[in-house]
Amino acid sequence: MTACTTTTPDAAATPVPPTNWQGSEGASPVTLSERAADHIAKYIAKRGKGIGIRLGVRTSGCSGMAYKLEFADAPNAEDIEFLSHGVKVLVDPKSLPYLAGTELDYAREGLNEGFKFNNPNVKDACGCGESFNT
Repeated sequence: MTACTTTTPDAAATPVPPTNWQGSEGASPVTLSERAADHIAKYIAKRGKGIGIRLGVRTSGCSGMAYKLEFADAPNAEDIEFLSHGVKVLVDPKSLPYLAGTELDYAREGLNEGFKFNNPNVKDACGCGESFNT
């Protein structure tokens, strides 16, 4: 099942939770920083295809879970969709409780650059930064 936020410019700046969340009504939306949205939009344009980004979690690592991030060419039937700074963010319903309220940022720190998950649900993370638990 797919639920969408409105596509007005105001809604893109401050996403609202979709109205039908398959049991996750109290969860906050998953958003992108302006830097992340810009990076994703440029990559999709360069790639020549895609509708947005798909985020999720999987069981992995020493702390229990790891993030999944991939470019989406089409929505899955069960995806929950958010619009943040003009970019679609797709999340599967099983991952949403772990990602609710998360902001995906794109940061450069020294010679390193990449996506950074600002997730308010994380209680502990492993030393290498690859996994977390809630």
